[in-house]
Order: sequence, then structure tokens, then C-alpha cells
Amino acid sequence: MNDIAIDIRDVTRTYKMGEVEVRALRGVSFTINRGEYVAIMGPSGSGKSTMMNVIGCLDRPSSGTYLLDGTDVSKLDDGQLAEIRLKKLGFIFQGFNLLARTDAIKNVSLPLFYAGVPARIRTERAVAVLTTVGLGDRTHHKPNELSGGQQQRVAIARALINDPTVLLADEPTGNLDSATSADVLGLFSKLHAEGRTIIMVTHDEEIAANAARVIRLRDGLVVSDGPSGQKIA
Repeated sequence: MNDIAIDIRDVTRTYKMGEVEVRALRGVSFTINRGEYVAIMGPSGSGKSTMMNVIGCLDRPSSGTYLLDGTDVSKLDDGQLAEIRLKKLGFIFQGFNLLARTDAIKNVSLPLFYAGVPARIRTERAVAVLTTVGLGDRTHHKPNELSGGQQQRVAIARALINDPTVLLADEPTGNLDSATSADVLGLFSKLHAEGRTIIMVTHDEEIAANAARVIRLRDGLVVSDGPSGQKIA
């Protein structure tokens, strides 16, 4: 099996804003192997959010190629991209993006609903993955009955439910206090130790230090790519 999960080759992304052409990505190349824990960093306007959208198949490169799990997703149509997102990618957002009136089991099992999985199997898998993230006793709680850290764990469980190739985390601790952030990052470290591939976008050096590798962007280009600094306790 190919060990490369993500293969980005000379990717550009240009937007039209009125008469102005914005070059968000100017020829980015890197690979991420299965089981790596990588942080993507950069100041505002560096291209990191655009890069995350491309990796997450929410946006297409203007040029270059992007291979996800060996598939050239830069050539897929909208329906094929939606299927890739459902089967290959797990998304974790800063704002949790949970359904307010729905309990943890139904929030977590939502991707399986869209995949057409029968209800009984959806429930069984949701309970199993909620137990994995330490919420086996909160399966029937709604978001307003959970702490911020617990809500993010529900979101992580939802991202894991389809056993994705890659977990994408966009500022996953942005809405959490420092103690809760450490708790969620500890869960990421556990998932990484189990062999999960994790890509995290963050502006915070202390958060990025929890990853094993940091890719830094500036003005749409990779300016450094190497091991992260020492994790700050």
C-alpha cells in the first residue's frame, strides 16, 4: 500500500475579486504520509485557509495536482468530491458545528445517514466511537448539556465515524480555554499514536507544537517544513 496520504504538487489557487486577481496559493508542493500529525501555520493572508479548503476538497486548485489516497481529486466533479469528503475525510471545526436539538449519537452518526447506512448500525458505530473519545456516558446528551470540551469530542467522534483517511482540524481549540484545549490535544495525540493521519490548521505556536511536523505558509508559498518545536506543557 502507498504510504502517502496527501500529495500536493505545484498547486496554485487564484481568485477574482472584481477586477483584482488574488493569488492565494502560488505553487505549493508537499506530501503527508499516513500516520503523520502535521500543523499548517501562517499569518492572515498566508494561504493556510485556502490550503485547508483544497485539502478538504471544498475548493479546487487553479493549477497543479492533488492526490488524496492515490486519487487525483483535482479532476473530479462536484458529486465525486462530495463522495470523497464523505468517505475519505473527517472534519473538525473551531465552532463544533453540532445540531443543537440533536443528541450526541445522532450528531455523530450524521455522516453515516448521508452514506445510507441502516439506523441500527449507525447507532452501534456512534456509541462505539463516542466511547473511544471518552463520552460513552454522554451518548444521549444534547450540545447544550455538554461542556465546550465535550462538544468538541462529539465533533471529533463525528469526524471519526467513517474511518477517514485524513482528519482535518481547523483551529480545533479556538473556542476552548487552555485546560480544555490541553484535554482535546491529548485526544489528538492518542489518535495519532493509534495511527491516524491528522492535519491541523492553527495560528498558535503552542498548539502547533503538539504536532510532529509544521508546514509554514507565507504569501501563498511554503517557507518552511520540518519538525515542530518542543511541546509546551
